[in-house]
Amino acid sequence: MRAAWITRAGGPEVLEIVDVPRPLPREGEVLVRVHASALNRADLMQREGRYPAPPGVPANIPGMEIAGEVAEVGGGVKRWKIGDRVFGIVGGGANAAFVVTSEQELARIPDRLSWEEAAAIPEAFITAHDALITQAAMRVGENVLIHAIGSGVGLAGAQLVRAFKGTCYGTARSADKIARAKKLGVKDGAVIEDDPTVISGFVQAWTGGTGIDVVLDLVGGSYLPASVECSALRGRIILIGLLAGRAASLNLGTILARRLTIRGTVMRARTAREKAAATDAFAQDVLPLLERGEVRPVIDRVFPLEQIREAHALMESNETFGKIVLAS
Repeated sequence: MRAAWITRAGGPEVLEIVDVPRPLPREGEVLVRVHASALNRADLMQREGRYPAPPGVPANIPGMEIAGEVAEVGGGVKRWKIGDRVFGIVGGGANAAFVVTSEQELARIPDRLSWEEAAAIPEAFITAHDALITQAAMRVGENVLIHAIGSGVGLAGAQLVRAFKGTCYGTARSADKIARAKKLGVKDGAVIEDDPTVISGFVQAWTGGTGIDVVLDLVGGSYLPASVECSALRGRIILIGLLAGRAASLNLGTILARRLTIRGTVMRARTAREKAAATDAFAQDVLPLLERGEVRPVIDRVFPLEQIREAHALMESNETFGKIVLAS
């Protein structure tokens, strides 16, 4: 089968399209014919040698989310049959013609979605739903702030906040991204260039001084202390990404006085049971919204798999709005 292959650690130029053996499903697994996959920051880090694939998944084939059809089932599989349209998050190996994954880590693709649209959903919407609803326990009427609102997770989160009757605000590095995000449910936003401390002033104006109940921080670094300062009493901060760095100095007094919760989260390193639970929660809460068109994937651009180098370069530019999809 065709697959993208990381030949060595480095830039997009280290990626090649090669022929590799087709994987075989084991007990409880399914073989999926991948029609489309999508890029994530973790794929770039894996290519650079900074984020190795977890045990048991292809070490040199990147890709964490798929949309395709079941081509073969392993022993004991009960959820799926050959020909079913499925999508989900995998540990790796998605940028290929076929991938093997647990039957419990897949969900049914709504009929109204194309392969490319479906591929843009799993990582963004499962991550956003897990962070907002499962971990932060967002409630009706709460204020939510999402850093990097123009990212796949950011735009999914904004739509889910609206669907679950909250109020969403966002930050981005350009006014254009803020303006486009407003069409997807963001009430207002702030352009942040080099100093995240300005966020507090915006939040004061947006909320009348009450602060933000839930922060989804996809940036980390100096954004985290800024998130602490603008949080409301009993606010919850969910740290999802580290684009701005891995270190931050926090005001512990503010965290104590406001009784804040700060929680880090990753999806790739979770146990199979945890991943299955997140997928099931997504299927229960978000699939109906996708089926009715109340939320939708946002795609910046679709590349053929053969142009994966160009796709990685585009993601590194930080100029994208939504997901980059690879059609197999």
